Amino acid sequence: QVQLVESGGGLVQAGDSLRLSCAASGSIFSVNAMAWYRQAPGTQRDLVAGSTSGGIPDYADSVKGRFTISRDNAKNTVYLQMNSLKPEDTARYYCYAEVGTVRMKTYSYWGQGTQVTVSS
Repeated sequence: QVQLVESGGGLVQAGDSLRLSCAASGSIFSVNAMAWYRQAPGTQRDLVAGSTSGGIPDYADSVKGRFTISRDNAKNTVYLQMNSLKPEDTARYYCYAEVGTVRMKTYSYWGQGTQVTVSS
């Protein structure tokens, strides 16, 4: 079993910054792609930022230039630095990871989510 534990959400004002963290633990042989998704009430869960195992990032257009994804492979941890936050960034943010096992199988996991609320 693998657990993803997120932290760092909160209530901030527009223009502020937050840093989200997500640590993967459990029966891990390798952690491949890691990503952050978000979901606001009544909407679908959308990709915010992703990172390959080699650290190549990809961003949603709405966050390019404001958010930065990074990872510490030694700690199986992914971060999301969010700057210049806007009210439309308000959502529950979910961590996602593709984890490889010693039997060379890959499984996808989700964290429980952390709430980010940006007031105007």
